[in-house]
Amino acid sequence: MEKIEDIEQLLREIVAVNHAWKAAKYLFGDDSPLSTSTRDLKTCLQVRLLRVYAPDKVYLVQDTDESNKVGEKIYSLRLRQMIGDRLYPEHLPLRVAKEFLTEQELHQFTKQSI
Repeated sequence: MEKIEDIEQLLREIVAVNHAWKAAKYLFGDDSPLSTSTRDLKTCLQVRLLRVYAPDKVYLVQDTDESNKVGEKIYSLRLRQMIGDRLYPEHLPLRVAKEFLTEQELHQFTKQSI
């Protein structure tokens, strides 16, 4: 199992890559190679976070906040305790979660009580 410092580093990487993805989309469009690569890297980092730390330190919850609507259902990754200045390590579309995670993992990672 990884040390607590590693979860902090992983969270920083997820946030940084998410910002890079949004900048790449703005500069080069949704389908540019850079946009696609940074989006996929963010997903891989989020999946790693879940597989290593869920459900004890992080879990998934379906995001129903109207301000986060992107035209599809999304999950919000939630930390059980604030780490650094983070409680929410970005969003993950439901269709992407189903592509990268097994049904068993989805069930395990959406379990909110431990």
